Amino acid sequence: MRQRSTARALAAFGEALMRISALPGRYGAWIILVLTIVVIFSIVGAQLGWSHLFKWGFMIPLFGDHLNMTGVSELQWHLFALLIMLAGAYTMSMDQHIRVDVAASRFSARTKAVIDICGDLLLLMPFFGLLLWFSIDFVGMSYGFAEQSNSGGLVDRYLVKAVLPLGSALILVCAAGRVLRNVAWLIEPGIRAENLSGHEANQQKEQA
Repeated sequence: MRQRSTARALAAFGEALMRISALPGRYGAWIILVLTIVVIFSIVGAQLGWSHLFKWGFMIPLFGDHLNMTGVSELQWHLFALLIMLAGAYTMSMDQHIRVDVAASRFSARTKAVIDICGDLLLLMPFFGLLLWFSIDFVGMSYGFAEQSNSGGLVDRYLVKAVLPLGSALILVCAAGRVLRNVAWLIEPGIRAENLSGHEANQQKEQA
């Protein structure tokens, strides 16, 4: 009974971590709409020969005191970077990252859990831990030097660089949650069906 209670607690905590880390990516999906509008605006502006668009008398983070077509063009990859880094943890929580399906489909649930634990602890978490560690200084240097576009576009380059440690932290939290959840499943396989989420839950419903 105590073992089952411990497993339930681990699974619940792991699932909570995964859900929390997925929230920014879930709501950040709306960035796709904004990105689409910006891309269309950039194409239309280029065709019409637009250059300087707006100028205001005060500073706005990222934009500065003006907006031109160079800034619009740069905004595209700023938004894309934000979208990718926020989506990483969300995609992981839904178990939608690419796997070698030919091999994975042959493994039992227990084997998959062991592989995920080893992969997360030995590969994924060390990599993103290092990425988080070094990217903090990367952002700090950008902020300290007041880095901005060399082409007269957007300013405050540190803002887009800050998505690197943010996304890395979200993935680390999600990976920690997945490790705890998988450990719980190994301790008490019976609770697996109670804690399935994302793609795995959909698969189970289809098989039922």
